[in-house]
Amino acid sequence: MKITKLPTLKYGTIWEDPIKGHRIGCLDATNKKDVIKLMNGRKSVLAIQDPPYNLNLNKEFKELPIKEYISWSEKWVDNTIEILEENASLYVWLGGDIKNGLQPLVDFVLMMRNKPVKLKNFITLRKQRGYGTQKNWMSVRQELLYYVKNNPFFNVKAEYTNIPKILRGYYKTVGGKLTETMERSKSPYIRAGNVWVDIQQVFYLLEEHVEGCYTQKPLKAIARIIDASSNKNDPIVDFFAHSGSTLLQAEISNRKCYTMDISPIYCKITLARLLHYRNTGKTGWGRIKIIKNEEIAVNDEVLLRG
Repeated sequence: MKITKLPTLKYGTIWEDPIKGHRIGCLDATNKKDVIKLMNGRKSVLAIQDPPYNLNLNKEFKELPIKEYISWSEKWVDNTIEILEENASLYVWLGGDIKNGLQPLVDFVLMMRNKPVKLKNFITLRKQRGYGTQKNWMSVRQELLYYVKNNPFFNVKAEYTNIPKILRGYYKTVGGKLTETMERSKSPYIRAGNVWVDIQQVFYLLEEHVEGCYTQKPLKAIARIIDASSNKNDPIVDFFAHSGSTLLQAEISNRKCYTMDISPIYCKITLARLLHYRNTGKTGWGRIKIIKNEEIAVNDEVLLRG
């Protein structure tokens, strides 16, 4: 079914994909009824959440006192955990403001200690383009918290990068034979570990760029998470769709995505990006200005065809 005009997703509405069953809801992640409505009886093995970092982001979200932000966060966290399978993974993108005591990251981590999930790792995505300073270390990190509910699946092969191993050494005797690192390796490539240096942050020259969507996450990072913590056809969730990266990568990786955003603008962008990819094979609109002054700046033809 070819779509030539995008529907308007106002609060309370859900668009269900007739091809692969993705669901996009204009809903509130802190509202339990909205979450139940989106999931439609399903549960997920993987949630990838990218909430606002307590900044003045748009008309839907303004900076809150830290206690109010944590109280707000606790609601969507509880709703997320409730719709996860018995064994599942939860990834949370979150920032820590160096100028403000690493908030909201610090208080969020403390709040999560009381939840029925365990912090499994603290991942850093190294951004090649940070904001500089002459009186401090340049800020080039993006924080990603990895939590698990009980004992979920983890595909260690997804952790390998495409960077070849070049350093030899670390000799060790195995089976009576002296071996070095390369001989014992399971792969000729290095593992990403919890510091990801091989992923390019999204900026205006990249095809996947969605102009006007801030803190857009790279598809390659989402792909690594999806490959590590889910299998093909698994349903995954994202309650803060924003630029639609999780949904698009779920489409590419053959997963089903249930996603939402409280903003009708970002809901439409998320849907448009999926359909644009299906129409053109392109993952974004590059340098075309898509959002300006909190409004979509182009017509449906541009969104669907580019």
